[in-house]
Amino acid sequence: MGSLRSKLVLENRIHVFRAIHKITQQQLADATGVTRATIVALEKGNYNPSLDLAFRLALYFQVDINELFIVKGERDEHLHEN
Repeated sequence: MGSLRSKLVLENRIHVFRAIHKITQQQLADATGVTRATIVALEKGNYNPSLDLAFRLALYFQVDINELFIVKGERDEHLHEN
């Protein structure tokens, strides 16, 4: 069982589903109520979405949330603090 101090390391396939649906980052941002900068940050792995946004993205692409976001492991916050 993981530590409560661990942060999940997520990988996402947003760029893959955008390509399949032939939409731009801006179109996805507009459809899901966020900024293009948020979509960019998500795709680069620099930002983990809120649960609400993760579900909105999955609903938009009509896929299970687990198809869009993959848990790659956990990171101990104390080991990676700046």
